[in-house]
Amino acid sequence: MSASTTPSSRPAVTEREAREVAEAAREQHWRKPSFAKELFLGRFRLDLIHPHPVPEDEAAQRGEEFLAKLRDFVETKVDPALIEREARIPDEVIDGLKELGAFGMKIGTKYGGLGLTQVYYNKALALAGSASPAIGVLLSAHQSIGVPQPLKLFGTEEQRERFLPRCARTDISAFLLTEPDVGSDPARLATTAVPDGEDYVLDGVKLWTTNGVVADLLVVMARVPKSEGHRGGITAFVVETNSPGVTVENRNAFMGLRGIENGVTRFHQVRVPAANRVGEEGQGLKIALTTLNTGRLSLPASCVAAGKWCLKIAREWSAAREQWGKPVAHHEAVGSKISFIAATTFALEAVTDLASQMADEDRNDIRIEGALAKLYASEMAWTMADELVQIRGGRGFETAESLRARGERGVPAEQLLRDLRINRIFEGSTEIMHLLIAREAVDAHLSVAGDLIDPEKSLGDKAKAGANAGAFYAKWLPKLVAGPGQLPTAYAEFKHGVDLSGHLRYVERTSRKLARSTFYAMSRWQGRMESKQGFLGRIVDIGAELFAMSAACVRAEMLRGQGDHGREAYQLADVFCRQARIRIEELFTRLWTNTDDLDRKVVKGVLSGTYEWLERGIVDPSGDGPWIADATPGPSQKENVHRPIR
Repeated sequence: MSASTTPSSRPAVTEREAREVAEAAREQHWRKPSFAKELFLGRFRLDLIHPHPVPEDEAAQRGEEFLAKLRDFVETKVDPALIEREARIPDEVIDGLKELGAFGMKIGTKYGGLGLTQVYYNKALALAGSASPAIGVLLSAHQSIGVPQPLKLFGTEEQRERFLPRCARTDISAFLLTEPDVGSDPARLATTAVPDGEDYVLDGVKLWTTNGVVADLLVVMARVPKSEGHRGGITAFVVETNSPGVTVENRNAFMGLRGIENGVTRFHQVRVPAANRVGEEGQGLKIALTTLNTGRLSLPASCVAAGKWCLKIAREWSAAREQWGKPVAHHEAVGSKISFIAATTFALEAVTDLASQMADEDRNDIRIEGALAKLYASEMAWTMADELVQIRGGRGFETAESLRARGERGVPAEQLLRDLRINRIFEGSTEIMHLLIAREAVDAHLSVAGDLIDPEKSLGDKAKAGANAGAFYAKWLPKLVAGPGQLPTAYAEFKHGVDLSGHLRYVERTSRKLARSTFYAMSRWQGRMESKQGFLGRIVDIGAELFAMSAACVRAEMLRGQGDHGREAYQLADVFCRQARIRIEELFTRLWTNTDDLDRKVVKGVLSGTYEWLERGIVDPSGDGPWIADATPGPSQKENVHRPIR
């Protein structure tokens, strides 16, 4: 096929075809144990996370030395108010980060990088992001999902030698998957890469390309048409941004993260050497998902930093601000918020460090743990920031610049709220994460009973599946009746002044209850289970709380053993677990007592116009224009706003 026959129409995809594309991109097998997978199956495998894994001494020393340099840099060279005001990270700051080696934190020393572990990479992101969230995003988009990580996992040695040294010191990279009309449904991807001799010819438009405005190298996902000698499918390519036909058409602006360089990138007849293809044709989505298994951990790191800052400001402000004769912290309505922030920050750091250390050790499959960490941290950090704004009152709603202008400390609480909001959407929205995690959580069930509930399978396939399911459930279900969680002496090693053993017994009992609930739902809804997104979301949220409880207890015991604030850590873990248990019980109630069916009826009414009368009495300030911008392939009609930093 020649480049001139590039298809211009967006692929027409049915719901089933979209699911099949997503399913094909999944890692199909579990070659290593998974704590979270076992948790959803009703098996509390504490041995997989306790004793808490720790970094090797040499890795810790190297990481701490870099953190010291990074702290000095962000404290002396970064003006966060300037970045927020001008909506741009100064070039000299980016150059300084390059000289420091911050763009090569996750790149091995063999290729000129620092070779930090995931644990210390996350600590560095948290530190940099606390100075300016835009800097944290710049560094994480470059290394967590940009060129370095896909090449580390799937690239050839020749590709690593060509690109990684550049990424470690001079070049900025970006990851391009989303399109104007394609978000979490990649089956409809319209950007094409048509084979033409020794090259591929790239055509299409990519939206929300974080780092794209300043990037030198891009990881681009494009659809290769199936043809003779080409299996086709969504494929990953490394593209030089200065290639002819690449145009950054717009620098996007957002409610938060004002300093990020996020744009719209158009490709028109861009020639990409076949040597720049990452992996095989058709492997693009699998590369993207595998990259995100650990790449998603950068978001929890930023959320941990946000929690720590919320706690600091809440402590200082609530001690200084007096109402009715005493500091506001001593009023229960405010004190409960401070307790929530403190306990939740401890738990988020526990979840993030545990998942990161597990990624470093590579003994466990952490695809669910990484996803749970992203989901849970993004939701809880947003709540903590909202509570901080409430604690600050009117000053929480006022901008830092306005506070400074009238002589008060410029606390950017409202900015934090704006900056954190995207984390519930970035790298898989909360709703998509619920579905992704739910699919992995029920994988064991679908492996044995999938054909049984698939309406398109033959009677013979269903009969075979029925026999397999019967054998599986005959062994599995009896094990959900009783366990260590019912023994008063279980997990006694977690009792030191404050007793955490009861919380771990609760986790064990509740994991079995969660597994039973999942089985009941599959028995009840069978093939319709995938449409019960409200139910699946609550199942996942319960699992996330159980994972966080486990991580908090294990971290507290590790800190106690190290003599590092162990008593206080036990107190925080205890409070967090008690708060989490209340949330879990509410979620269990809502599994079966909810308004899901009524909600669906109301939605049908809204879409059909039944309630249009309710919208009367307002004006819509949105203005004119299409809901989704035209992304028809072709030459760019706009000025190229690409701004490489050299």
